[in-house]
Amino acid sequence: MGLSTHILDTSIGLPAANVSLALSKFDDGTWREIGRDQTDSDGRCKTLLGDAPLEAATYKINFATAEYYSAQKLMGLYPWIEIVFAVADPAQHYHIPLLLTANGYTTYRGS
Repeated sequence: MGLSTHILDTSIGLPAANVSLALSKFDDGTWREIGRDQTDSDGRCKTLLGDAPLEAATYKINFATAEYYSAQKLMGLYPWIEIVFAVADPAQHYHIPLLLTANGYTTYRGS
């Protein structure tokens, strides 16, 4: 069905817009980048896969948080955040939210 993500900056209670994202797939012991995009004004991105199908595999999303916090004139502890996740059933939708502050983050499987 697909892949999406959503970033909320919980320190200000707002979506994190214009965060650069890179999607990689783990193949034969190596990470291979398969998509790039950025979050929209609502902190969402639904197009990291482009036209490619979601496959049963291990993926990671790299969130370029240093640039985001620099634009906010803040110093963040994590220059980037990588969330690694396994897709067992590509017929399901995988939503990977990120809740962040300058000094911490959390994630979970969304719907």
